[in-house]
Amino acid sequence: MKLNFEHFCENAVKDSLIIIHGLYGSAANFKSLAKVYANYFNVYCIDLRNHGGSPHADDMSYQSMADDVLKFMDDQGLSTSHILGHSMGGKVAMQLALNYPGRIKKLVIGDISPVPYPHHHKKIFEGLLQIPLKDIKSRGEADKLLSHYVNEAGVRMFLLSNLRRGDDGNFKWRINLEVIVREYKSISAAPKGGPYDGQTLFIRGELSEYLTNQHIPKIMNMFPNFRIETIDGCSHWIHSEKPKEFSEILLNFLT
Repeated sequence: MKLNFEHFCENAVKDSLIIIHGLYGSAANFKSLAKVYANYFNVYCIDLRNHGGSPHADDMSYQSMADDVLKFMDDQGLSTSHILGHSMGGKVAMQLALNYPGRIKKLVIGDISPVPYPHHHKKIFEGLLQIPLKDIKSRGEADKLLSHYVNEAGVRMFLLSNLRRGDDGNFKWRINLEVIVREYKSISAAPKGGPYDGQTLFIRGELSEYLTNQHIPKIMNMFPNFRIETIDGCSHWIHSEKPKEFSEILLNFLT
């Protein structure tokens, strides 16, 4: 599968950095940070399958998504690259490193662990599926409907960024919502394989439950050459809540 992407910096001498977004996200999530990182690297922000401008497919396994990233690297002529993945994108990054360790320079994982998770998204799925795409006239209407299922306005704004008007004037989902709902068991699963011995940095939010001390033994088994940095007063969205602190940790590790 050929993934859609945005590229920042045209200096072939620089190392590359591939950034992988999380569930419901896209390459645009890291655009402002990518412009900063482009001072140091050739930065590629990719859209995973069933997200953004990338093709849709029925399979959402981490094996398949990791292979998509590997094909992207091959297509761009990248024999190796630094990899940054957040949340679901972090699991894709982990699976890529576990499958193809020789292709990774340094690995950075944003607030996710190599473990299976319970279903955190039932209410979100219910809300998104309840939006009558052919009847709504604006994102405001969709937001009002979704507010019955998702309290946080910022989360709703993020989710509804996936609404687009089609050629017929009706709203459509840019994400492949049907497959994401159906394949959520694969999305919530853990990456498989290992261990990966390369340098690995886990960055977590102090207030997040996605990467806790209980997960450290599993991390140690799969990524023995790891370190963990914690951003104080921060939840799951570490790169958007505290971009300065996140970027300082990231760049110190990669450079």
